[in-house]
Amino acid sequence: MVRSAGRAEALPPFIAMEVLERAQELERQGEHIIHLELGEPDFPTPTCVQEAALKALQEGRTKYTHSLGIWELREAIAEHYASRYRVQVSPEQILVTTGTSPAMWLLFSAILESGDEVILSNPHYACYPNFIRFAGGQPAFVSVRERDGFQLDPRAVREKIGGRSKALLINSPANPTGAVLPEAVLKSLSDLGLLIVSDEIYHGLTYEGEEHSILEYTDHAVVLNGFSKAYAMTGWRLGYAILPRALTRPLQKMHQNFFISASDFVQRAAIAALKGAQADVERMRQIYDERRRYVVEALRRIGFTISREPQGAFYVLADATVFANDSYRLAFEILEQAKVAVTPGIDFGSEAEGHIRFSYANSLENIREAVRRLEVYLSDRRGG
Repeated sequence: MVRSAGRAEALPPFIAMEVLERAQELERQGEHIIHLELGEPDFPTPTCVQEAALKALQEGRTKYTHSLGIWELREAIAEHYASRYRVQVSPEQILVTTGTSPAMWLLFSAILESGDEVILSNPHYACYPNFIRFAGGQPAFVSVRERDGFQLDPRAVREKIGGRSKALLINSPANPTGAVLPEAVLKSLSDLGLLIVSDEIYHGLTYEGEEHSILEYTDHAVVLNGFSKAYAMTGWRLGYAILPRALTRPLQKMHQNFFISASDFVQRAAIAALKGAQADVERMRQIYDERRRYVVEALRRIGFTISREPQGAFYVLADATVFANDSYRLAFEILEQAKVAVTPGIDFGSEAEGHIRFSYANSLENIREAVRRLEVYLSDRRGG
């Protein structure tokens, strides 16, 4: 009998994907499901990106590339950070990967010894603790609460630092809360002496305040970013890490062994995204903002509590305790009865229990219909 390793058996499911997969089963049975569970932009990839990919394919750009990524893309990423954040990054410090998740897996596998700790917020992106534990580390959680705007308190982080603390993982704009860390907080966090791992995948999707890169305040940091969210390129699978020089060679060797390289033609398309798609990004950002304002008002009207409006990304984490404390059960009831797919808060940590995450990466027309279905279902449920 083949047995999987203990670390594989212990890995919890990604509940957002479990919701999606059940929703797809219902769709195969003929049901019409409105999807508000995933951070999957409903926009087509910008035309300039598609055209660059087609051109690269016609030119035969289908071979292996340098394991760090093609020089032209790494140079374009460095230029983007210089123009957007006024920080100087060498292309030699950039590792291009097939999505941001592989970059995260490589990083934590490279820096963590068994028992090392990574400090992160609770709530958090669902998969963060799983990356850390799978690499042999331990997550150390700092609670962030809705009444405080889900803001990470540097004093609370300092109290968590111990002899095994290896890094601090931050995400701004944040999934699932939409919180944006202000400049003063980023400065204070950068003074704590920890390696800061900054997931900046939702940069370009900020509606209130100003987004900042951690590299504006310290070079003792790793930036994780990619093209999936702001550029509507989830299926293209392209991300990158900006690394301290001491980490570049170890991660490059790991990438050579485990992934070889990212796709050449997709990297060529990403150059077009950085250099030619900013107007598309701004147009999508404005539409997301319109949806954000509608969703917050509509969810409040039908009974959810939202104390602080999300400032970025494309999620609302709404307090649903007036309806139920068990977010997992409630989310699947909403899917089965209202035919609206949403993600239970428990997927994002204990502090998000009792909440439901709604993604507004769907059309306003579909969101309005989802709200109508929710209102009918929740009214019936309360009456029952």
